[in-house]
Amino acid sequence: MNTHNLMLIDPHIHMTSRTTDDYARMQQAGIVAIIEPAFWLGQPRTEAGSFKDYFSSLVGWERFRASQFGIKHYCTIGLNSKEANNEALAEQVMELLPLFVCKEGVVGVGEIGYDDQTPIEDKYFRAQLELAKEVNMPVQVHTPHRDKKSGTIKSMEVCLEHGIAPDMVVIDHNNEETVKDVLDRGFWAAFTIYPNSKMGNERMVEIVKQYGSERIIVNSSADWGVSDPLSVPKTASLMLERGISIEDVRKVCYQNALDSFGKSGQMHESDWLQGAQVDQREKFSENSVLRGGQTPVVGQVAASDGLGSNIVR
Repeated sequence: MNTHNLMLIDPHIHMTSRTTDDYARMQQAGIVAIIEPAFWLGQPRTEAGSFKDYFSSLVGWERFRASQFGIKHYCTIGLNSKEANNEALAEQVMELLPLFVCKEGVVGVGEIGYDDQTPIEDKYFRAQLELAKEVNMPVQVHTPHRDKKSGTIKSMEVCLEHGIAPDMVVIDHNNEETVKDVLDRGFWAAFTIYPNSKMGNERMVEIVKQYGSERIIVNSSADWGVSDPLSVPKTASLMLERGISIEDVRKVCYQNALDSFGKSGQMHESDWLQGAQVDQREKFSENSVLRGGQTPVVGQVAASDGLGSNIVR
């Protein structure tokens, strides 16, 4: 995997479900920043308090844990479309969202949108678009896995109906069937690179060859299932091997994510450009990433140099 020491961003990855080993490998592969969208936990939550604790972990523990491996962690906060169908619970979650969307490190409202495209999903998608307007934050839209094209078009139409500018909306989980519609309407088009499903990196190469690099974003969406937290660096490497220019690779695997979510005012290149200061002796709520007898890493990690390769102890 050779990405010519490019700095990379994975703007959609569920690190709550990943291990510290993943963080170390991601940093070694050149990932300097990530965005973790709020989503479901593999099974439905039954109480609003579990949402509150989850949102708290995204702006707290997970942000700290990433920092211990030289990666800047950001997140988007929202009520996901699956759990929006529990209307009584959804009403309580909507009351929580304003408490979190303006916290440090939150770069958007998301991931929100449609799953089964029910009327209740539509209700809470629209309510959260209004919240995004109120706080002037980008929106991260989850497009449905079933009936994707119509769901994607509907998502964009609803955003426009609510007066959300297309350049404030990242439409995620695109494929060959949806990309032209999304780009033609002026939205950001994000692609999830999953092993054996959704978009593969071979297909992603062909999309960039056909459509170029404007407003196209690559992510892994790595989660609790079969997924790969190194999808972004692997795709970047394959693009370079297949003759896509380093400038275009940099845009789809770094700059476009920064430009889109940077509109939040919470995400700046200067956050990581000088390298990350790592001190694994630190604790968060009395918890450490280390376990008994492990030697802490302390010092500066240069961006995309690999964890430990440029440590000043």
